Amino acid sequence: MPLTKRDTARLERRLVATLTEACETAKTEIPGFEWLTHTVDYAAFPQSLRVIWVFDTRANKELALANGADQRMRELTAAALHDAEVTSVKIERCVRFDCEEACNLQHGGDWLARLA
Repeated sequence: MPLTKRDTARLERRLVATLTEACETAKTEIPGFEWLTHTVDYAAFPQSLRVIWVFDTRANKELALANGADQRMRELTAAALHDAEVTSVKIERCVRFDCEEACNLQHGGDWLARLA
């Protein structure tokens, strides 16, 4: 059964709150990490959910991934989704990593275009 507008709004608020907590934790633990965002098409939820972890530079992103920080970010994502009561999500498929530097070079800093 499709989500109602009210259900969608509640879910979005829960996602924002729990992902914000994950973001703040990661900022203190992972050098170069700056922010995260998510995209979702609620008509195809939860399969369409994507959580994008954004670093300042490509070098910092690659260093973090090489040092295993991607596992920590997946753990934080899983905890956030659990707290938001989102189930049936394959964490390895929904988590993405990106950087400001790449967005600036490829999309002129336009994150809406980059995430579309």
